[in-house]
Amino acid sequence: MQRVISDIRDFAKARWRLGWVHGVSHWDRVYENGMRLITPEVNPTVVGLFAYLHDSCRRNDGADPYHGPRAAALIDRIRSTRLASVSDEEIMLLKEACRLHTGRARTGNPTIDACFDADRLDLWRVGITPDPRRLATEKGKAIARNTNYDALIRRR
Repeated sequence: MQRVISDIRDFAKARWRLGWVHGVSHWDRVYENGMRLITPEVNPTVVGLFAYLHDSCRRNDGADPYHGPRAAALIDRIRSTRLASVSDEEIMLLKEACRLHTGRARTGNPTIDACFDADRLDLWRVGITPDPRRLATEKGKAIARNTNYDALIRRR
């Protein structure tokens, strides 16, 4: 599955026309965060694909409330080609995570919630310290509590 994730990263990168706030460096950090959040209940393929697709349909780097649903629609468009090796269950989880990632705090689904936290743990890039109380997974909360975000924010 690592190959499909790499191919999707290249696909999303080639389509990206906006700046750095929601671009490839953010997606790579979301991927890294997501891999740190993997537990036996979390599907790593979905988390990896989410990292590179969740913001790929943004129209701007500011308020864009429909970018998640557009990403879910993109997944449908590339389902039979770039995502042909991904199971129907994984596609359903991926679409739901993309569709809901800006409007829901948690779903109770370990994979979708890991996707949400992987993204939110990178809020420091825009000067926001991730709040453990607003994260959906225990691992995400622990990472947020144990990360020196002030130092990361100063370095950016």
